[in-house]
Amino acid sequence: MRIERVDEKTVKCFLSNQELEEYDIDYKDFITRSEKAKEVMQEIIEQAEEEVGYKPPQFAFDLQIMMLPEQGMLLTFSERDPEVREGEQFIECLKEMKRILQRTREKLNQTGENGSGRETPDSKQEDKSSEENRRAARPGFAVFVFSGVGRVMEYAAVLPSNLQVDSSLYEMDGLYYLYLQKGHASYERYSRACIQALEFGNLYAAEERQTTYLREHGQCLIEAKAIRKLRG
Repeated sequence: MRIERVDEKTVKCFLSNQELEEYDIDYKDFITRSEKAKEVMQEIIEQAEEEVGYKPPQFAFDLQIMMLPEQGMLLTFSERDPEVREGEQFIECLKEMKRILQRTREKLNQTGENGSGRETPDSKQEDKSSEENRRAARPGFAVFVFSGVGRVMEYAAVLPSNLQVDSSLYEMDGLYYLYLQKGHASYERYSRACIQALEFGNLYAAEERQTTYLREHGQCLIEAKAIRKLRG
C-alpha cells in the first residue's frame, strides 16, 4: 500500500487491485464497515503513524472511498473540520482521482512535447492548459454508492425539490449506485448536492469511463429522475 500525508488531519492510502485481492476485500466491505475492513483500516492507520507520523483523531474520523477500477482503491482518512470551506473536500477528492488516472497520459504528453528538442508550449497553450485544469476541478458528473436504498431515499429527501440535476439509480451486489449529473442546475447547487451525498454514501466514480462495469453488470432500477421519484 502507498500512504501519503496530506496535512496534519488527513492521510491518503492507495491500495492496488493486487493488494485488494491479497486482503480478500473490496469496496463493499468498507462501505458496510465489515470486520475485515476494520482490520485493514487499523493496519493502514498504524502504518501511517509509523511512516508519515499521522496522528489519528482521538474520537472519530471521516473515511472517503474512491474506486479506481483499473488500478485499485483510494482511501482518505480525515478529521472533520467545520472551518474547512464547504465543497472543498469533494473537489479535492475528485481532483486527486483525476490526477492518479491521468498521471501516465500526462507524462507521455510531456515526453512528446519536450523530448524531441522542441520549445516548451507558448503562452496560448499554457492558457489553454490552465483553462482545462480549471474545468477539471469543476466536475459535472459523479456516481455515489450507498449501503441500502433507504440511505438513497434519505439523501433524496434532504435535497431541494426544484434541484434540476439528472439522476439514475443502479443496484449491484446489494449496493445502490446513484448517477448524479449537473444537468440544468447551477454548479454551486450541484456541488452542494454532491457534498450532501457524502453524508449518506461514498464516492464511487467521477468519470464516465469508470462506470463500464457497473452499467454492464448492475441492474438499472430508475433510468431517469431518480432523485425526484425516490423523494416520493
